[in-house]
Parts: sequence; C-alpha cells; structure tokens
Amino acid sequence: MSLPDPELQPEFYTDVPFKRSAAWAIDLVITLVLTVIALVLTLFLSAFFLPVLFATVSIAYRTVMLSRYGATLGMMLMALKWRRLDGQAPDAVTAFYYSAFHAGLWAIFPAQIASMVMILVTPYRQGLHDTVLGTTMLHAVALE
Repeated sequence: MSLPDPELQPEFYTDVPFKRSAAWAIDLVITLVLTVIALVLTLFLSAFFLPVLFATVSIAYRTVMLSRYGATLGMMLMALKWRRLDGQAPDAVTAFYYSAFHAGLWAIFPAQIASMVMILVTPYRQGLHDTVLGTTMLHAVALE
C-alpha cells in the first residue's frame, strides 16, 4: 500500500493544514488537563518543574495515542490519520520520535514556524518532523 498522490487525489490532503491546527488545539487542552491532574497527584510538588512535566505529559500522550490508534484524540475528531509515506501505520518508536520532535519544535519556535510553512507548501502537507521521519497526515475517512 502507498499513499495517494496529492496531484491525482487531492481530496486526501484538502483542508489538512486547518484540520491539523484544530487537532493541535484540542490536544493542547487535553495535555493541559492531564498536566493539571499530574500536578494535583504529586501534591503540587511538580510545580517546581512544570515545563518538564508538561513536555513529558505531552510526549507520553502523543506517543501512546499515535502508536495505538494512528491519531491523537484531536486528530480523530478532525478525521485525520497519521501514516508513513509507504501508507503503513508507524510503529511505537516512530511515534515516540514524532512526539519528542514535536515538543522540540515548540521549544525552538523558529523551527516550528518553518514546520508550519512546510505544512502549507509541501504536496503531502508534511511538517518538518514529518519530513524527517517520512510521515504525513491525511483524511482518515478517505483511507477506509
């Protein structure tokens, strides 16, 4: 199986940049809620290293969701699926690298801006981390 060609079947990639943005916002809220729960469970001791806690929760959430379902909750709500360029679902190690790379892009904000621009201009709607890992997002409905 391989991914549909963006030139021949653009419906697989239509509105993907918008949907990725909306999925990111949904996942941000979920990550914030999980971080607050972790903060309470540690009796607020984790407040001393809150940015590290947030990054850890974000990476763990994305890794688990992507490796199990091929999408985070935000991606599921936006009908997106994460795939390798050969069309297969990525493995857990790739999901971890993707999640860590995603967190790193937000830590180095100019790189995140470059990634956003790449999502807008590349044929497969790939961000910087997608390009490095050989993955992309496309409409989940179109895959079935």
